[in-house]
Parts: sequence; structure tokens; C-alpha cells
Amino acid sequence: RGSHQLITQRIPTLNEYCVVCDEQHVFQNGSMLKPAVCTRELCVFSFYTLGVMSGAAEEVATGAEVVDLLVAMCRAALESPRKSIIFEPYPSVVDPNDPKTLAFNPKKKNYERLQKALDSVMSIREMTQGSYLEIKKQMDKLDPLAHPLLQWIISSNRSHIVKLPLSRQLKFMHTSHQFLLLSSPPAKEARFRTAKKLYGSTFAFHGSHIENWHSVLRNGLVNASYTKLQLHGAAYGKGIYLSPISSISFGYSGTIQTCVLCSSKSVLFVLQQSRPIQSRFLQSRNLNCIALCEVITSKDLQKHGNIWVCPVSDHVCTRFFFVYEDGQVGDANINTQEPKIQKEIMRVIGTQIYSS
Repeated sequence: RGSHQLITQRIPTLNEYCVVCDEQHVFQNGSMLKPAVCTRELCVFSFYTLGVMSGAAEEVATGAEVVDLLVAMCRAALESPRKSIIFEPYPSVVDPNDPKTLAFNPKKKNYERLQKALDSVMSIREMTQGSYLEIKKQMDKLDPLAHPLLQWIISSNRSHIVKLPLSRQLKFMHTSHQFLLLSSPPAKEARFRTAKKLYGSTFAFHGSHIENWHSVLRNGLVNASYTKLQLHGAAYGKGIYLSPISSISFGYSGTIQTCVLCSSKSVLFVLQQSRPIQSRFLQSRNLNCIALCEVITSKDLQKHGNIWVCPVSDHVCTRFFFVYEDGQVGDANINTQEPKIQKEIMRVIGTQIYSS
């Protein structure tokens, strides 16, 4: 009976503990949805030895577009001038030639070697359209650290991100790259639903440059105001910045261009070029990302016109994620507060989240 009680208590909070040593995680922004290994070297070695990462094979086979997106995010963070701040977490990867040492170690960061391995991952992903074993074989031949790095990129993602079928996509977003994105663990989701019963909720966009999403998928949406993570100003105070208007959030995602001649700002639209489905995210150097979040409409939510600031991170949950290639963006005039837009969101989101 005691063990049954323990299991019942622990299942909802498995994500809060290391999958190897069972010690509680210490995360800056609270726990995330998927369980993970902690950063202790012994746990990293055990994680590798136990073959926990072998699930990567299935992910690459069934979710190729998600895998390529994760790789593209990793590349953007690694190539950023701000990489020492935003490339977090840094990989813990066991050396396949010496399983007692770490080839990539957060305590001894080597961005150049990491870049070399990532370049090998990308070149094989772009060229090889064979089975997972064939992809692994090609990577091992090119760089022995390429495949272990790919495994880490997949297994360290602590959010649930899956491609939405066409029938479940939001047509008004004008992109076929639409994903369900859930990062809140059961405890946070429960707190969110309790607050929702009290205050209600609505939907708003959150835009952030692609280089930031590598960290967001592993650490959650953080309140970056007045921290080293802050990229844009915090003119309206401390909190997570959201907007019901798509063009405002597209601006934060890196799609606002300043005209050299007139210094005016405008949302950049570029016609999407046709490219093969295979590894498409890896071939585009200009990916823009925007999330659609559900936010609690309590008095804590500060509305400054169409710029909203939520200082309570528990009151914001990601629901959808949209990706645009080659600088292309969707309709700049989407307003999540319009009844027809809300109706479409609820049509899609009802079966995806609330039924689970």
C-alpha cells in the first residue's frame, strides 16, 4: 500500500526529479513538462550508458520536421553574438570513444568544437533521406560527436512539441509550419486552470527571436525583464510581454526591418520560395517564430494598449507555435480578441488540450 501511495504521489511530479538519481531539479523558472537528467556528471554518464537516449531514433523517424526545427534553433543560439548568455543549457555529451569522459562539458565550454559537430549534423540531415540508421552511419563517419549531439538536442527538449495536421491548423496564421507547444508541467497546468476558473483567460501572441527558443523549450518562458537575458527594453515594467495583435509580436520575433532611407519600421514580407520538404528549416537562414499563448485575465495582467505585460509566469501557458521561412510572416492584422479569431482558436485547441 505504501509503495502504491508513493507512486500515486510521484507520478504528477516526475518532471521535477532527475530520471537517474531522483534528486530534485533546481531550475531558475520552475520545472518543465518532460522529465530530464540533472547536470551531475555521474548522472550524465549513467543516462548515456542506460541507453535512455535511444528514443532519438523514433523521434527522427516520426517527427523529422520537429527535429530539424530543434537543430535550427540550436544553430541560431550557437551562432548568436549573445551565445554565452542564451545558449543555455550547454550540452552534456559523453565521448563515444571514451565513455568515462564528457566530450561536451558545461564546465569547459568549447563553442568551436560544438559548432563543428553541429555543422556535421546539419550537412547529413540536408543530404541523407535514408533510414535513421543510415543517417547515424553517415554522421559517425563525418564526425563522431555529431550523432551524440543530435541525441542531446532531441532528449534535452523538455517541451511537448508536435506538428499539427492540416485539419487542426489555424488558417489565419498563413503558414503550414504549425505546432502544438506545451511546456507546463501538470502542477503548473493545474494552478493555471484554477486561476482560469477564478479570472478567465484569453489568447495573445509572444514573439521572440529564433535564437532564444533553444532555451525557452528547455527552461520555459521566463520573465527576462531587467536580467542579462533581456534583448528589448522593458518600457512597461517587469514581466512576460504579450500582444493580441500579431504585427507587434512579429516585430519581437525579428521580422521588423528599419528602412535605411526613412528610418521607419515595417513588417517585412518575403514571398516563400519553393523548397523540398526534407530538412527545410536547415536550409533557411531567416526563420521567424511566434507563439500563441493562453493568459489569465486577472488584475495582474497589465494592458498598455496592445502591449500586455504578465508579471506572473504561472499565468502564461504556451499553446501553439508558428514558424515562417525566409523572412516571411503571416497576416499582420490578426487580433486575438476578435470573436471569429477566438472561435477558430477554440475549435482547434479544444480537442488538442482540454480533452487531454
